[in-house]
Amino acid sequence: MYADKVTPSMEQAIDETTRRRAIQVAYNLERGLDPQPLRKKIADITDLLEREDADTEALLGSGRSQSRGKARGGAGGRGALVADVAVSSGRLAEMPAADLANLIQELTVQMHQAASDLHFELAARLRDELGDLKKELRQMNEATR
Repeated sequence: MYADKVTPSMEQAIDETTRRRAIQVAYNLERGLDPQPLRKKIADITDLLEREDADTEALLGSGRSQSRGKARGGAGGRGALVADVAVSSGRLAEMPAADLANLIQELTVQMHQAASDLHFELAARLRDELGDLKKELRQMNEATR
């Protein structure tokens, strides 16, 4: 805490924290515990995007990936709204496969844009929508074989 003067309420909070810390240290020593910080590897967002791109390219083919930068909307544009409506209403099966493939490509561009703009929650939502759309497109492709 930073202040010019330690107020009684600050003193009380500091004392309580010190008291609790002493209890925790005694508990840990009694039981032979050595607390360690959580060390969790956080996957880099670029690795995630590369995996999504590879999956999309495998599904759609390499010819579509060349026009990735030419999508109509920016992040959060019309494509995301169409995907939300289609997924939530269960109307994906009514969409032609070509339109679904175009929507997947458009949302992929939007996901990349959101990630580059550091809007990771939007990028994650788009990634989840893409997963649903890709699943539906795979089912359509399997049905036509």
